[in-house]
Amino acid sequence: MEKLKENNRQFVSERLEHDPSYFHQLKQGQHPDYFVLSCSDSRVCPSVITKMPLGNLFSHRNVGNQVSENDESFRSSLYFALKVLKVKKILIIGHTGCSGVKFALEDHIDDEVVGWINQIKASLPKERTRQLSLEKLAEINVIAQTKNLKKHPLYLKYGERVTVIGCLFHVESGDLEILENED
Repeated sequence: MEKLKENNRQFVSERLEHDPSYFHQLKQGQHPDYFVLSCSDSRVCPSVITKMPLGNLFSHRNVGNQVSENDESFRSSLYFALKVLKVKKILIIGHTGCSGVKFALEDHIDDEVVGWINQIKASLPKERTRQLSLEKLAEINVIAQTKNLKKHPLYLKYGERVTVIGCLFHVESGDLEILENED
């Protein structure tokens, strides 16, 4: 915990040194252009991998970056992003080495996560799944989630002119690959 506190003190000091009004500006509210759905994986922090400062990305994270109509937390985040914040773009960020995608290939799934992992499994091809690389399956999953988002009732109601972009973060290189863009 001491390391976290020290890192925070350093963060505050650096921000204030660069811009003494930084936190005052943050207090005024958020006006992000982007809503980001990404995996919960600790190696995939959207603001870090895109080097975006606080206030620029409104984020929701879950295992396997899933778009689900039944997930109240995601639905609330999407509503807030579209209706209240009026974001201009939605990024869905998956990544190489995704454990959620890997678990979807397993024959036995723990009871605690079976429902969620089955959602990921449903986004993958039914045949030849085991013949595809984990990276290709992560890419297929992201593209499936962009399609799911475009059919989500809240996106259909409030997402007019909001671009949906699928991305794959390559943990082995740090590169963020753009997979799909509706424009």
